[in-house]
Amino acid sequence: MDTTGILDEALHRLHGTGPERLGRLTNHAPMAVEALAAHGQAGAVHRWLDLYARRLEEFPSRVEPVTDANWRSALGDPSRLADWIGHFERELAERPWREVLARWWPRLLPGLYGGSTHPVIRVGHAVRTLLAGEAAGTAATGPRLAELAHGLGYWAARHRPVAAPARLPGAAGAAAALDAVPPIAVRDGGFPDRLDRVTALPVWADAVTEPGEAYGRLTELVRAATHRYAAYGHGEETMLVHAATAPNAVLRTLPALPRALWPASLRAAWTASAAVTAMYAPAAPVACVPPGAFTPEEVFERALAHGDEHVIKLADTALDVGDAPALAAALRAMELSDPLG
Repeated sequence: MDTTGILDEALHRLHGTGPERLGRLTNHAPMAVEALAAHGQAGAVHRWLDLYARRLEEFPSRVEPVTDANWRSALGDPSRLADWIGHFERELAERPWREVLARWWPRLLPGLYGGSTHPVIRVGHAVRTLLAGEAAGTAATGPRLAELAHGLGYWAARHRPVAAPARLPGAAGAAAALDAVPPIAVRDGGFPDRLDRVTALPVWADAVTEPGEAYGRLTELVRAATHRYAAYGHGEETMLVHAATAPNAVLRTLPALPRALWPASLRAAWTASAAVTAMYAPAAPVACVPPGAFTPEEVFERALAHGDEHVIKLADTALDVGDAPALAAALRAMELSDPLG
């Protein structure tokens, strides 16, 4: 946990900017700076932000307040981004953050796929920071609670459910299940267009009802999706990162949620990871030879030096997984992606 105050400074700096830019692209800075602080690189946070700052836009305008009476009509309306963030700022000022999260998680979970899964990823980073503070015995700071409000508000505004896909023959393990995902027939357009073409996915973990098993299966999925990036990331080096980081965001959030919500969270995370695989994974893998042996700390330092936000976030997930294939995937992302310049 960052105890220098730098993460709080960075989050405060970022909360004057919007969660998106150019009307559809995500502001990744809050997620990236949290990852940097979590891995001992708080001293580099403001330097990285200075490079990323040209991609930031002003905070959007408000329309009308979201209330208990009208929230359903505002769900999934991106023009209400500021309204939703304001709503969660008020809720978090009135109630403990875990209570707010538990109340809204089942409402938002069916729309996990909006915003190319970035909103739930942002929530996962915010929750990790709050849990780290609890573990250290410190009270949640204003910027960290505000970050959760921004993440939840972004998710509510970009809430995007999907129709239940047809059930294809599955596999026992997550890796085999991802291998069995059929590609969509037409691969053009953006994430929302492609998502509509994902109509069938292999059955995996859908019968899980016990919370402990759900946690174990989700851990397995994150590991499998991270490992898979090393051989398949060339299909789309940026979007395929989300096959791993979206389920990892859910996994990070589970300890803050009632255990009864864990099985449904697993199912939503599987659909997200498998859908990204269907939309972007190439037909065939390529051999991945890491450019040497590196410690986890060295891999993350290389990700920071590279600077791309998705590289940083995949490295962050790879360090959660913690094995050599995961580190190889992070190094592969650096090879495939353009550095932040």
